Amino acid sequence: MPAEGKRRGALSNPAGRFEPYGVGPPDEDDPPPIPEEPEWEPPALKTTVTPEVTRTIITRNDSPDIPFDRSINPYKGCEHGCVYCFARPTHAYIGLSPGLDFESRIIAKPQAAALLREELRRPGYRCEAMALGSNTDPYQPAERELKITRAVLETLSEHDHPVGIVTKSSLVLRDADILASMASRNLAFVMISITTLDGELARRMEPRAASPERRVGVLRELAAAGVPVGVLASPMIPGLNDRELEKILETCARAGATTAGYTLLRMPLEIKDLFTEWLRRHYPLRADHVLSLVRSARDGRLNDPQFGSRMRGTGAYAALIKRRFDVACRRLSLNASRAALDTTRFRLPPRPGDQQELF
Repeated sequence: MPAEGKRRGALSNPAGRFEPYGVGPPDEDDPPPIPEEPEWEPPALKTTVTPEVTRTIITRNDSPDIPFDRSINPYKGCEHGCVYCFARPTHAYIGLSPGLDFESRIIAKPQAAALLREELRRPGYRCEAMALGSNTDPYQPAERELKITRAVLETLSEHDHPVGIVTKSSLVLRDADILASMASRNLAFVMISITTLDGELARRMEPRAASPERRVGVLRELAAAGVPVGVLASPMIPGLNDRELEKILETCARAGATTAGYTLLRMPLEIKDLFTEWLRRHYPLRADHVLSLVRSARDGRLNDPQFGSRMRGTGAYAALIKRRFDVACRRLSLNASRAALDTTRFRLPPRPGDQQELF
């Protein structure tokens, strides 16, 4: 299915790596293909949202590459359709394609807030900052009606539990009331992901996310509301958007960002083929150069899964990106200081029927 005009990121829908059958090029001994009918334009691919019943909602991790040990993902799959999204391969675990399925067949977790409330009450629960948006965007289009993320925030606020959010969506402004209240207690922080300031590149690469201009505006509005905000210039794609690194940081610093981060393009599992297909379709004259630069920062491969190097890469190119980022942050006073979110306020509000304390 052609992606142009359909506002989708992936160009195809390959079978996941766990599926026993897939579609590929014919073998040499296969009979010649049947002549195709006159070109036919398929209907627009519609998005479906399916509820999922789960027993837990907090995901734990022990990765040394990320600054949190727990997260909540209200959705599986993401309609924003970012072609480079490292989470795409997770759709293979549920028998769906990391390609078009990932951005059109969304799984929602409507019980998230109720499950969270119970998990926070488990004996021995130790409060640390909760991450929202670590895998897929918690403010993707389905959230507008389902309000699962909002219910999760209300629960965290009720318990005085700190939260950090990463999003590309302007929908986060809907919850500015909760976030501002939590921020006044040092319980909330929001990172806005901005990969490019080039509107045309964004439309091709992140077809259903908010425009770059709108994301900068969201950052500005949250900062004005008293919510600490930062920018995640991620991913940096060699030879495609890396020249914009300083401009992204400068624009967001002027809008109110106080912190910044970046990652180098990651292409685990099925992403390598999906991104290469997209790159050759949209930027055919640059494709080989981009892929060559990626390999130079990934020890000759298109992906490096190793902890410690998978986020930033290795080699001369990766070192140059890091130096440019560090120099820009010092010049713009980004990451100069940031107080840790408060974990000491955490409490368990009484439920109906709970015995009240005498003292």
